Amino acid sequence: MNGPTFLDRLNVFQASSKHHLGTFDTNIALSNEILAVSRATEAEIWLLLRASPEGLEPAEADDRLSRLGPNLIAQEGRPSILRELWGRAKNPLNALLLSLAGISYFLGDIRAAVVISVIVLLAVVTAFIQEHRSNDAAAKLRAMVKTVASVKRRNGGQGAGEDRSNGFSDLPMEQLVPGDIVRLSAGDMIPADLRLLTAKDLFINQSALTGEAMPSEKSPEASDGSIADPFDAPNLCFMGGSVASGFGAGVIVHTGPKTCFGQLADRIAGRRELTSFDKGVNRFTWLMIRFMLVMVPAVFLINGFTKGDWLEALLFGVAVAVGLTPELLPMIVTVNLAKGAIAMSKKRVIVKRLNAIQNFGAMDVLCTDKTGTLTQDRIALKQHLDIRGEDSERVLEYAYLNSYYQSGLKNLLDVAVLQHVELGENLHLRHRYGIVDEIPFDFVRRRLSVVLAREGGGAIFERRWMARLLRRLSGVRSPEKGAHVLICKGAVEEVFSACKHYELDNKLGALDANHLAQAQTKTRALNEDGFRVVAVAYKEIINPKQSYSVNDETGLTLLGYIAFLDPPKESTGAAIAALNQSGVAVKILTGDNEIITRKICREVGLEVDRIALGPEIEKMSDAALADLAASVAVFAKVSPAQKARVIGALQSKGHVVGFLGDGINDSPALKVADVGVSVDAAVEIAKESADIILLEKSLLVLQEGVIEGRKVFGNIIKYIKMGASSNFGTMFSVLGASIFLPFLPMLPIQVLTNNMLYDFSQTAIPTDNVDADYLEIPRKWDIGNIFKFMVFIGPISSIFDYATFFTMLYVFNCWTNPTLFQTGWFVESLLTQTLIIHIIRTAKIPFLESRASAALIITTVIICGIAVALPFTPVGDALKFTPLPPLYWPIVASFLLSYATLTHLVKSWFVRRWGM
Repeated sequence: MNGPTFLDRLNVFQASSKHHLGTFDTNIALSNEILAVSRATEAEIWLLLRASPEGLEPAEADDRLSRLGPNLIAQEGRPSILRELWGRAKNPLNALLLSLAGISYFLGDIRAAVVISVIVLLAVVTAFIQEHRSNDAAAKLRAMVKTVASVKRRNGGQGAGEDRSNGFSDLPMEQLVPGDIVRLSAGDMIPADLRLLTAKDLFINQSALTGEAMPSEKSPEASDGSIADPFDAPNLCFMGGSVASGFGAGVIVHTGPKTCFGQLADRIAGRRELTSFDKGVNRFTWLMIRFMLVMVPAVFLINGFTKGDWLEALLFGVAVAVGLTPELLPMIVTVNLAKGAIAMSKKRVIVKRLNAIQNFGAMDVLCTDKTGTLTQDRIALKQHLDIRGEDSERVLEYAYLNSYYQSGLKNLLDVAVLQHVELGENLHLRHRYGIVDEIPFDFVRRRLSVVLAREGGGAIFERRWMARLLRRLSGVRSPEKGAHVLICKGAVEEVFSACKHYELDNKLGALDANHLAQAQTKTRALNEDGFRVVAVAYKEIINPKQSYSVNDETGLTLLGYIAFLDPPKESTGAAIAALNQSGVAVKILTGDNEIITRKICREVGLEVDRIALGPEIEKMSDAALADLAASVAVFAKVSPAQKARVIGALQSKGHVVGFLGDGINDSPALKVADVGVSVDAAVEIAKESADIILLEKSLLVLQEGVIEGRKVFGNIIKYIKMGASSNFGTMFSVLGASIFLPFLPMLPIQVLTNNMLYDFSQTAIPTDNVDADYLEIPRKWDIGNIFKFMVFIGPISSIFDYATFFTMLYVFNCWTNPTLFQTGWFVESLLTQTLIIHIIRTAKIPFLESRASAALIITTVIICGIAVALPFTPVGDALKFTPLPPLYWPIVASFLLSYATLTHLVKSWFVRRWGM
């Protein structure tokens, strides 16, 4: 016997299993283990995995789950509270603050060190509490969307959707353990690393692991010892892949972090592709960093040369750097996104990836399939016709047997056939035949065939001897006991192409050009009436065999058609109009033919001047397709790859594109789109590929989600514009004051306290209202607009800062009283920054035409109250403040009123010219 013996494989398996508990080259050990299973016979597999063909006992499965942990990769686990706290604490800003606290302590300024430490503690705790609550709420929402696998366990399993005929039931993927037997069909995710037990025309897409664009064909036969790479073994499937076509079953070898995908995920953690939202935040961060690189050294040098105290200048420069940085941006962003996710869940929209919310709001083109979106997704079988267009029981029975015996993904058409009320008296038919083989559906052939064997004698369906005699006399053969018949059902043109004959009135004839034209005319008429048409054909197998393939789908006999009706939704027209009014263009990408697509579009009020077809766009260059996609609203007869290509073409024109789909054929488009949207009832690969899940497949629900996305983005932009413009203006004031003042305009600890209180006043921004007119159009990141807003609005505060400087120096004679000067500017600066939030947050007249949320108003009142009271408190004394004279308050009040008026006027001009 060549190659390793079973004993060798068992030793390798057991040895590598021990390595799971240690640190010895785990990847090699796991590879050896799964290769040992791939080389084993089926009988040996059960010994290796300590499992059985009947499935695991529930108690054994629970024990393995408790020992090995859930079937989740590393990134999916929630960090502990300590890790979350450390994640909030470990950032450069806190390091700067703590360094400043340490320097202050060693220089003898213990009060400053304590205050700075308290600031850091408040920042970390506030961020932790807000983000922990938000992340917890978002995690609960994501848990509402379960990815399941079909698993066989003894006693029929314990999951939902149990199929008692074979013991398989649906279980959440995270509950799977090694030794579980899982069933695979088109559209399923590979739930773990597994060894195949059975397979029929099974093709697996594993590009996420191997980079191979084309699906790989898999088979259950044991591999030989020459295969050293697990990915080369044809009987192994790996987590991260998906079933492109065919069906099969396998036993799980590895779960969770021990899978190849889990190991890969550990190595590439943090390398995910940045979304446009991430890129926008990064661009803003770098904008502020470049600004600091100019301003902070200037402040440090000016104060060092003019004051002569370089250490104090250094501390002041560091404080200015911290003041320039919107350090609560991560918290504000996370809370906004999580709050938006919670609000969207109330609209029956579940957010899987928080950062997708911004893309949802920025989306200006929505591509969607037709079925279930424009239509009710309640397909009913209405007609079963021969090729002449007359009712045919025989067509119905063949279609029923095809739908019943196919073991792949049963779509809505199959369900409609099986549930058809007229079949009630014919359910016994399935017991008269046995399944021999199946040629699964794929999106190239667009058809599916089953091969059945007759279990009893006589004709296949006709129960009267006269009918049998007429069929024999006319040349129509009926399979006798043990004979095979291939029944094919699929898209009209694709089935026509495989047919050479037709059957009508118990007679066979050649499907020549004339009869083919008649058949095409009939199906076209049905399409024009709004029916989805599926052709039914068959083939008598003269020389039966055990296995059949696509090559056997030739020389078929066309029997007739089954016609389905999926009426348009009453709400679709209003939903499309609402999306268009919100600045979102709707484009249809469907695999259906142009005739039925045009009719449905017309019924829902979607104007269609031209329909682009898949064969047409296949011949186009990318540039030509981009021009076409911009002008055409409907694409019909498109393949999965063509859907993705259309979306890419729209993106090349600068559009933010969303895609709504629920089938396996939609997964490429869902991954390519800026925001992929699927539904809770979708196939697993579609749900996995999507960023957002709709609990109801409706354009109205989606449109409400878009508005929520824009609210989230609007509030994030508010914080950024407020912080950027305020800090920009304050630094102009600091720079000027540093030149002519004989002392620091504000002590480092005062700068930090001012910055912290101002940041706190903005923590309620996620609760703020957003003006209705802001929500009317898609909103995208525009760093140029943010920079212009900062440049035009920021310096306005400097005007009143210098007015305060003049007042403190010449009215209150602070040339020799730096403490009073610093107190006066601190109060004025904090009051103006806090109150101006209400000017900047809206393009309208604040308080009159647009009001902030109650929470934002409350935080504003609290911070303003602290600003006024602080100089008169012991804490103020610790910060080296002093009580302000009575005359100061009316002067500052006049400054606040003038500042608000001028800022509103400049803001209104800015909005008219560049928008908000």
